[in-house]
Amino acid sequence: MQSVESIADFYARVKPETGADLSPNNTGSGHFNVFTRTTCNRVTPYARRDFYKISLVLGKGRLHYAEKFVELDKPALLFSNTLVPYSWQPLSDQKGWYCLFTDNFVWPKDRQKTLQDSPLYNMEEMPAFFLDKHQQKEMSTLFIKMMEEMGSDYIYKFDLLRNYLHLLIHGAMKMKPLGHDIHHHSNASQRLTHSFLELLERQFPIDSSEEGTLVLKTAIQYADQLSIHVNHLNRALKEVTGKTTTELISSRIVKEANALLRHSDWNISEIAYGLGFDYPAYFNTFFKKQTGLTPKAVRNGVPALV
Repeated sequence: MQSVESIADFYARVKPETGADLSPNNTGSGHFNVFTRTTCNRVTPYARRDFYKISLVLGKGRLHYAEKFVELDKPALLFSNTLVPYSWQPLSDQKGWYCLFTDNFVWPKDRQKTLQDSPLYNMEEMPAFFLDKHQQKEMSTLFIKMMEEMGSDYIYKFDLLRNYLHLLIHGAMKMKPLGHDIHHHSNASQRLTHSFLELLERQFPIDSSEEGTLVLKTAIQYADQLSIHVNHLNRALKEVTGKTTTELISSRIVKEANALLRHSDWNISEIAYGLGFDYPAYFNTFFKKQTGLTPKAVRNGVPALV
């Protein structure tokens, strides 16, 4: 089943290989820890995490997220997003380092701030950056310093580790992410479209198969949430994307359905209820209309064109 992996779940999963324990690294202002990636030689569970993770990937692998995947075949810096489910598939021996942490470790004195506001954590993408030799050396040095500091008895070591973490984040923000640029919105329609797409993406991933999990399902509900008339929302989205509100909502539901059919062990009825359909038959009809395939066909391995 697709789920949310907590920090405690993570430690339970890696403890046989690392011996790591959760309790010593809870600073009172969030959580932080750092590891080598020599234990990343197996496929990780496909799930969303409730913590952040930055990895310096030295070794080939494939990152699966939503219904997409990206090949990392050269040194890369990878930032996991707490809103996006993902799985790592190693394709060679793994080297490098990774650190995991929570929002309140990054900003212990400002609980209103969140990394989701950072350009690094775009709702629709998994930020990854290929590194040149200079960048690899620079980032490797930061991780080595983190590893050394975690083993020290310096009384202010977590303050120092927080500074190293900020250097990692700002170093990445100066780089260009793989495959996309950050675009600026030049008019009201683009700004409204961005707000709608962000709100749409916040409804996912679906973590429960119970009815009512998907809160916003119709164009009118989204318009009400954005405090505008549905006709205004439709005009803006049509201008920017060429699609109506309903078309965009349907496309995102199909995208989530496709991911659940391929990556979860929910049965088709559970997926239907989780996505807001009153009856599985309604979901079957909807999915086939959108993709030309039945949910059962996709569950059996036929790729859906979404």
